[in-house]
Amino acid sequence: MLKRQKLRKGIILITFLLLPAIFYYLSPYLIIMGASEGVISGSFIIFAILFLSALFLGRGFCAWFCPLAGIQEVSFMVRNKPVNNKYNWIRYIIWVPWITIIIYMAVAAGGFRRIDFFYQTTYGFSIADVYALFIYLIIVITTIILSFAVGKRAVCHYVCWMSPFMIGGRKFRNLFKWPSLRLKADKEKCTDCMTCIINCPMSLDVNDMVKSGKMENSECILCGTCVDNCKKGVIKFTFSKDI
Repeated sequence: MLKRQKLRKGIILITFLLLPAIFYYLSPYLIIMGASEGVISGSFIIFAILFLSALFLGRGFCAWFCPLAGIQEVSFMVRNKPVNNKYNWIRYIIWVPWITIIIYMAVAAGGFRRIDFFYQTTYGFSIADVYALFIYLIIVITTIILSFAVGKRAVCHYVCWMSPFMIGGRKFRNLFKWPSLRLKADKEKCTDCMTCIINCPMSLDVNDMVKSGKMENSECILCGTCVDNCKKGVIKFTFSKDI
């Protein structure tokens, strides 16, 4: 099943190459700008879709389609350092004030009055001037620096403004326990080879998750790396109600 990982990595590499054209649709700033004008921007709609997708697919977007995932996983070849998951709360220092500002701007503007998916883009494309190019380069360079200095997928752990939407959606799903994509493990088959830990792009202690019987983790992006690299077939994908 390693073909699945090749496919996944190929997709996120392609989305990274498309980033110059699409990064405005993932922009946290354009949501604020749009809210100040009473406009529901493309990024607002995309983030709403990410929340809804998490109700059934968890953080699958992070593993399979996130443009910044491509450059981060390419960085593994140079710096394959695990990230300390104790500091994942740092991103909320960014996220909570950001959400507060969006709400304030929308209220000050008298609420949202129109929808413009292509807001602030040029014929649907993000980069149309030197300013947009500069922002794009800042995003890419910051992502690379964090990957090298902090560790694997550092942006996902510490500064991502999109992941809280999916984490929230997943927690909402877990509360009501309707069927969704998740991992299931047979701990009796586990030989403690630690292959799952070594290969996990999110630096999770997958072996401990298997032993405890609790495969649900807010940082798990359901990439299937642990599923595809385990020679004993300990971990599998399932679409079910159980946590």
